[in-house]
Formats: sequence, C-alpha cells, structure tokens
Amino acid sequence: MSNTAALLLALSISLALYGFQWSRSRSKLQLPPGPRKLPLLGNVFDIPSNHPWKTYMAWSKQYDSDILHLSVAGASVVVLNSLKATDSLLEKRSSIYSDRPRLPMVNELMGWNFNIGMPGQGQRLRAHRRLFRQGFTPKTSMKYRPKQIAATHRLLQRFQLHNPDTCIDHLRQWASEVIMSVAYGIDVLPVGDPYVELAREAVHTLAAANIPGKYLVDSIPNLKYVPAWLPGAGFKRKANGWSKLARAMRDVPFEETKRQMEAGTAPFSCAAESLNALKESEDNYYTEDTIKAATGTMYIGGSDTTVSAVGGFLLGMLSNPEAQRKAQAEVDLVTKGQYLPDFDDEASMPYVAAVVKEVLRWKPVTPIAIPHFVRVEDEYKGYRIPAGSLVIGNAWAILHDEVTYPDPYAFNPDRFLLNGKLNPAVQDPEVTWGFGRRLCPGRHMATASIWIAVASILATFDISKAVDENGKEVEPSYEYHSGFISLPLPFKCVLTPRSEKAKALIQATANETL
Repeated sequence: MSNTAALLLALSISLALYGFQWSRSRSKLQLPPGPRKLPLLGNVFDIPSNHPWKTYMAWSKQYDSDILHLSVAGASVVVLNSLKATDSLLEKRSSIYSDRPRLPMVNELMGWNFNIGMPGQGQRLRAHRRLFRQGFTPKTSMKYRPKQIAATHRLLQRFQLHNPDTCIDHLRQWASEVIMSVAYGIDVLPVGDPYVELAREAVHTLAAANIPGKYLVDSIPNLKYVPAWLPGAGFKRKANGWSKLARAMRDVPFEETKRQMEAGTAPFSCAAESLNALKESEDNYYTEDTIKAATGTMYIGGSDTTVSAVGGFLLGMLSNPEAQRKAQAEVDLVTKGQYLPDFDDEASMPYVAAVVKEVLRWKPVTPIAIPHFVRVEDEYKGYRIPAGSLVIGNAWAILHDEVTYPDPYAFNPDRFLLNGKLNPAVQDPEVTWGFGRRLCPGRHMATASIWIAVASILATFDISKAVDENGKEVEPSYEYHSGFISLPLPFKCVLTPRSEKAKALIQATANETL
C-alpha cells in the first residue's frame, strides 16, 4: 500500500469512528441551525481560512439565529454570535463552559500548552491564574505605569525621528519594551532586538494556527501521529518548526532574568519578584515552571494585542479626522500643552476614553475568543449543545451588532458619550478580551498601555494620510490579517509634530529609563 493510500485509509477510519460516536450521542433535541453538513466531513469545506468570524456573523443573519452548529469531521462546534448567548452560556453557566478543547495542533504539536489561556481546568490552571492575577489586578497593575509611560515616550521619540511608514514596527518595539520590562526586567535594544524578533515570529505562528477548524488534526487528534514526511502531512512539518519558537519564547527571557538575579543585577519585574517570593514562602501553590508559564503568557499576550489596538487607533484617526480634532482639543484643555499626558489625567479625558473603547470595538484585537469546551450536554433556546463541543464566542459579531452599535463599521467614539461624559448605557467592548472565567487577566494593564499611548500621540502629533508622488492622498485598506490576534495590514500614514512645544516635550523625555 502506498503512503498516500495509508494516510487516506487512516483518515477514513478516524472519520467513521467520529461519525459513529457523534450519532450515538444524539438526543431528541434539535441542533442549532447552520450550513448543510456533508456525510462524515460535515462543514470542513464551509469554514473559511480567512476571517471566519465574518462568515459566522453572516450565517447568524442567514439562519436568523445567534447560535450556530457546525460539524468538522465529526467534531461539534457551536458559535455564539450575540452578547445574550455568550452571557447565558459562557458567563452564567461558566462552571461547565470554562474548559478548553484539546487543540492538538497548537498545544501538543506546537508546544503552546504552557500558555495559561490554553490548558483545561484543574490545579495547574488554578495555580497559573492565581499567580498571574496577583501581578495584574487593577491595583497591582498601577505599579507598572512608570514603565508604560517611559516606553510610550520612547515611541514618541521614534515617531519624531523616523518617518512612520513602518508604524507597526515602531508599535511592536513599544509593546515589547513594556512587556519585557514588566515581565522580565529586560531592556530591549532600540533596533533589531532578538526578543522583539522572537515575539514577532512566535506570536505570528500562534495567531495563524489558533483558528478553530483550520487544521484537521484538531478534529481528528490521531492525525498527530502521522509521520511528517507523508504527503498531506504539511501541518506536522509546520508544527515541528514552529514548536522551536514556542519553547524559545517561554525559556529564553526567563533564563536571562535568572542570570541577572544570580549576578545581583536584576531590576524589578514580575519574574524576579515571583522567584524571590518562591524562595521565601511556605505556600507551595506554584513552582518555577508556574512562573515561567505565567511570564511566558505575559510575553505572548502583551506582544501583539496592544500593537493591534494602537494600530487600529491610527487607522481610526485616518478614517475620522473630526474625532481626532475633538480628542486633541480635550487633551489640550487638560494639559494646556505644557506637559505630556499622565495617568492622573485619565478621569478628565472622557473623549479619549471613548476613542479607546471605539478602537477595541471597531477592530477587536481578538475577533473570536479561544474556544471554550463543554464536556456535558446542555440546552439553549430549545437547541441541544452536544457534550464535547467547542464553543466559540464571536466577539466580532457582538461588537458589530447594528442594534447595540448603530452604523457599526464607522469609527465613531461619540457613540460612547452622552452630554460630554461616558454613557454607561452603551455596552462596553470588554468581550474583545474574552468571556467568563477565561476573560484575559492582563486586560487592565493592556488597556492602560493603550490609553497612555493614544493620549500621548494625540498630544504631540497630527495623524494624516500619506500622499503619493502625484500629491494624491493614499487611502488605507483598513483591512487586517486573519489570525487569532488581528493586526492591521501594512498601511502608510504621516505623523507630524503639532508644534515646536510638542517637539520640545518629546525631546525632554530622552533621558528617561524603563
């Protein structure tokens, strides 16, 4: 038998077994609506590899249902397309919806199972999240604010010194400076830093692979045993290479912190503080591996999410110049142009807060959350949710709901305001950070980083569209890469210092340190 034939035979047997198990588990309740399923294969060919969240939203309208059911080679997938659905299941029934699916491609083949966003429930997860939350509660997150401000001032310096045609590269440098300093106490190089490059490459592979339905091995885990050299096993060859990046992202910066501690030169950081506490504490709920996993998760979560958001802010300003003028006027009213914004100014800048909320709504950093997993059969709106289903919260659909957010594809911060103040009646776009017990524990620090960057850029620069050789404005596409963390496609813009005073304020920060 040829290698290809053997692979096809193994695939057929696995599909048959999955189909048999699925059919045995069916109850009398109807499944949620969705596209017609092929025998055995289900909806394998229906789920697009690019921007599936938009397709799920379109199906939700087509079938007039906020809950959809798909089958991927026998694996049950449930997609929730409304806040009511995610609140009913992922929030109110979080005791059974807080698990994670196995996801063999990402966790087992690529080695990302150290990420606390990935594992299932249990003592290991509780230890990870307890340690992570201790360092990132709203109160404890405030002690990192000097680092966030210093990194933001460096970003302003780079914008002033260099043409920001490569603004995403500048933003990635900024985000890496923040997270590497906070997590590990490491100062990154201004150009070509190996930690910045490692984060870029590793997170790119995670974002590309962590889309439900993209790889068949996630539906048929036994395919992970297929030899990488067999035809059709390209996923295995990719995973073999990508796993090296995951291990490096977890281990390399952590070992540098340990080296600095041994040399007595380690600055304040989450890793150093946790390692010191581990030596002194009798509470053994966590280990060195727990610290390594938690700080590695910070590295993952902080490397591209804030880049996506501030990149979205720049695009939002290009699409709505009037919003930029309003935001700048508010910043000027508070600072009088005499100093760069500080976190103490946040309460006095409701329009800037509305800009940040609109950025997270308009171009959510994670359009679909990491799938949840329900181990027991459940029921919602008279529909059956099979045991063993992957349950996906579609943040994109929720944040572009026309009833909640009229004209949802327009960038309009005013939707969050009423009489010059934030309107509590408008739904906060918090779902961009996840759902239920799996809500991102680092969201407070991430939102603070976004706010200080947005306020500081508004204080010092005018953001405008680039022009071509004929003097014509270059309109951005406003499109994003299709990945778990959604980043803008390359775009050009012009950041012009607003005044000589703005230039002087930026230059005055040149000697600051993280």
